[in-house]
Amino acid sequence: MIHDAHKNIVEETKSKMPNTDTLFELADFFKVFGDSTRIRIMCALFEQELNVCCIADIVGMEQSTVSHQLRVLRQENLVKVRRDGKQSYYSLEDEHIQKIFEMGLEHILE
Repeated sequence: MIHDAHKNIVEETKSKMPNTDTLFELADFFKVFGDSTRIRIMCALFEQELNVCCIADIVGMEQSTVSHQLRVLRQENLVKVRRDGKQSYYSLEDEHIQKIFEMGLEHILE
């Protein structure tokens, strides 16, 4: 039960919040950051565009594992792929991804 004194505060706050569907999408977006393998892959891609073989060597994992994680990152629009003949090269979708990572890292290091 909301007291009348708080009704305006509650209504104002609710009106400024994103809708529920948007919040679910945001939660799913942040779930992708909840896997250390995906974080390591994204960190490697901060430096430059890479193919699966290079990423696998950098993170010390099998190519199949890296490919699976890249698929997850692509589905969430965090990385993009560029094909050159039979080779596929991966890079970050945009600079926002690195900014989100850096903000999280800064928070952890404080």
